[in-house]
Amino acid sequence: MAELLCSGKKIMLDKDGFMINFEAWDDSVAEVIAKREGVEHLSKKQKEIIEYLRSYYRKHENFPILGSVCKNIKQRGKCVDLQFTNPEKAWKIAGLPKIDGVHFVSHDGGNHFIMEDYC
Repeated sequence: MAELLCSGKKIMLDKDGFMINFEAWDDSVAEVIAKREGVEHLSKKQKEIIEYLRSYYRKHENFPILGSVCKNIKQRGKCVDLQFTNPEKAWKIAGLPKIDGVHFVSHDGGNHFIMEDYC
């Protein structure tokens, strides 16, 4: 387990860098996690994606179909890939917990990722 300090509060992450407490997230936490994930500053488009992921997760407790993210926030197709390269980065920055048995993989060298079950 890892611990991040953000605006005077401790944010707990699991061994893979996913937040443990969904409710502890805020914009400043997103910025700290983004830097940890190699994203220096979150753009407006990236924030729209993150907000949608959080909203969707709050309602369904799962990750949305990637194509639906872009459609629902009115961004170009494959916006998650364009803005974050790997959707797992967006998931972490959005402060969402890791879903057991699921991960993102690329079959083309890192240009396009899909969510896949694993044992």
